[in-house]
Amino acid sequence: MRVEHEVSNQSDQALLDAYSAAVIHAVEQVGSAVVRVQTGHGGGSGVVFTPDGFVLTNSHVVGKGTSPITVTVPDGRSLPADLIGRDADTDLAVLRIDGSRLPWARLGDSKAVRVGQVAIAIGNPYGFDHSVTSGVVSAVGRSLRARSGRLMDDIIQTDASLNPGNSGGPLVTTAGEVIGINTAMIMPAQGICFAIASNTVRFVASRLMRDGRIRRSRIGVAGQQTTIPRALARANQMAVSSGVLVVSIEEDSPASRGGLLKGDVILGFGGTPVSGIDDLHRLLTDERIGTPAALVVLRRGERRQLVVVPAEASHA
Repeated sequence: MRVEHEVSNQSDQALLDAYSAAVIHAVEQVGSAVVRVQTGHGGGSGVVFTPDGFVLTNSHVVGKGTSPITVTVPDGRSLPADLIGRDADTDLAVLRIDGSRLPWARLGDSKAVRVGQVAIAIGNPYGFDHSVTSGVVSAVGRSLRARSGRLMDDIIQTDASLNPGNSGGPLVTTAGEVIGINTAMIMPAQGICFAIASNTVRFVASRLMRDGRIRRSRIGVAGQQTTIPRALARANQMAVSSGVLVVSIEEDSPASRGGLLKGDVILGFGGTPVSGIDDLHRLLTDERIGTPAALVVLRRGERRQLVVVPAEASHA
């Protein structure tokens, strides 16, 4: 029995040593690319993700970019940063710093992330530079409401502890690949933290670097989700049991020009069912700008089809 106990202890120690080695490897791979981001209204973390000094962080960390932004790199240098672009709807921003031989981190494939795998968060909580926490991926494919009000999809949930100041820092695998940008925690819950998946980050960052913004379309309505009575849904052969009740319509907007009326219930857009305002937001992509689309509505109990031509949404 004693021998078995000793073997068990040795096995447990080996597992702990392997776990420690994996976390240390990840930190050594990525830690030197993690920076502190400071603005006039606060700060957070960021990560250099290209050899020529582009930095990822959260949109809410930099705000509207009206105050100077400073990035402090691990060797202690404080460098002025230019705001290349930000997108409040995905809570991402790209900065640029002019530094020589900056270490940088690689973005991994968030589609390969599995629930239960080790996740490591690196950042600057409460100003404590390069703090490291580790845990596991608790869930993938979550949705989280951005501060702009839009729903962010494909969010990674982790129990790696985050604190104020971690925002904008990387979530990393044991292989040293960035699988997410840390964005939020739920207070006062313990161990419920969220990161924007790296595949979303890659797409948004490339657009911000190219255009300085993310282009989206709009039709000019304010609405809220409403339930459709079952008998009415059956009578009109509807694919959804709820829709978007139009509360108001902007003057001279695509919706008003297309004949939409206050009180209409939007059921579909561009051939896709719409059960709520978040569904409609997801469909209003940049590809829809200037392209006529069918809008299916319920008006006074009758199903109708209109045509709208979405316009480009203004950049917040």
